[in-house]
Amino acid sequence: MRSFLCAALAASLTLPAAAQTGPGQARFRTLYKELVETNTTLSAGDCTLLAHKMGAHLKEAGYTDADLHYFTADGHPKEGGLVARLPGSDPHAKALLLLGHIDVVEARREDWTRDPFTLIEENGYFYGRGTADMKAQVAAWVDTMMRLKQEGFKNRRSVKMALTCGEETSTAFNGASYLSNHERDLIDAEFALNEGGGGRLNKDGKPLMMTIQAAEKFPQNYQLEVTNPGGHSSRPMPDNAIYKLAMGLTKVSAYAFPIQASDITRQYFAKLSPQVGGEMGAAMTAFAKDPTDKAASAKLASDPSYNAILHTTCVATLLNAGHANNALPQRADANINCRIFPGTTPEQVRATLQEVVADPAIKVTLVDKRSEVPKGPQPINPRVFAPVEKLVAKMWPGIPVVPSMSAGATDGAFLTPAGIPTYGVSGMFGDPDGNGAHGLNERMRVKSAYDGRDFLYEVVKIYASQK
Repeated sequence: MRSFLCAALAASLTLPAAAQTGPGQARFRTLYKELVETNTTLSAGDCTLLAHKMGAHLKEAGYTDADLHYFTADGHPKEGGLVARLPGSDPHAKALLLLGHIDVVEARREDWTRDPFTLIEENGYFYGRGTADMKAQVAAWVDTMMRLKQEGFKNRRSVKMALTCGEETSTAFNGASYLSNHERDLIDAEFALNEGGGGRLNKDGKPLMMTIQAAEKFPQNYQLEVTNPGGHSSRPMPDNAIYKLAMGLTKVSAYAFPIQASDITRQYFAKLSPQVGGEMGAAMTAFAKDPTDKAASAKLASDPSYNAILHTTCVATLLNAGHANNALPQRADANINCRIFPGTTPEQVRATLQEVVADPAIKVTLVDKRSEVPKGPQPINPRVFAPVEKLVAKMWPGIPVVPSMSAGATDGAFLTPAGIPTYGVSGMFGDPDGNGAHGLNERMRVKSAYDGRDFLYEVVKIYASQK
């Protein structure tokens, strides 16, 4: 197995330099533009429309109707998706699955500097909702499927691509969950490649590392609620529901969950420390050796990205209170979004929040369960890691490949329990602030998008040739 893998890697990595700069970038940009400019928010978008648009491009590249499977669920006509298949030469070889969500977080034009649903290239960046999360990678998946078909690539194993909706909203219909539960055979694969991994740049734009996501925190929403008989606003009462809720939220904001570590996070910091250097790099080294080092964890926690993978985090995201301008509030509630470190249960977090608010008038409950709690990280599979390591060494010499735990949540939470190990692999480098994903003026570096497109094409060919 290892000798074949090395041969496949060698064959792939001897491609001319032009292949790395990417002939056909114009087509990739056209796909990217169409993806960004098709609104796929839950409130006003249409994933089903976008899935059919991408299917039309695949048909232009030579895919037949039999190769394309569109799906929707009753009651969700605009939340459909697409599974495409490029058959392999060995019917006994398990497939490779390319997974991508095509829905995006809400974006209001009045809040943005630029139209969020127009792909704008400016000062070395692409701007628009979904440019980073995750329509650049979806564009690369579609582009790769088209290239493999048109070039007549002799893939040993089948390559499948699933474009799904509902990843960004915990209460929405989720396409990955639907496929896992209702059309499992359609997406059956040895493993899947998904979002969550990728490169990180420092503040000066220098590449620091390439990550492969092998674990992720578990997202869980909690409601903090205060109810009250209310009354006339001319008769203020000390047990005002809004004030009580506000005091509880202030306590939550001041609380930090205990520091935790895993083999993956310790490896992550150990491998990243030489790249970062200075006091932060020293803190990474110290933490990797001893996660109980309080000075090291405090230094790491000063960076929001590092803090996010040190422990469970909880943050207020929504507020709702009162029913009239001239009435005491009868109800006040808030949503707390938590990202739970593996090994901690949602009920343990709920109990901690209840203890932190320290007020029996504030009721803390679990809401919007997104998926089952993952049992643990994916194995550090050499069949997944070796191709990435070899290709990164060629494209970005000296950059370490690091297993990582995502602070966010991906659709891998639905595939892994269904027996399809899912890894975050993208080849796209992001800025330290997360590229504005889920926020205002989301962006992706132009060079990162094009380099990632080339990287993913090459690595998929390696995986598709594995025995």
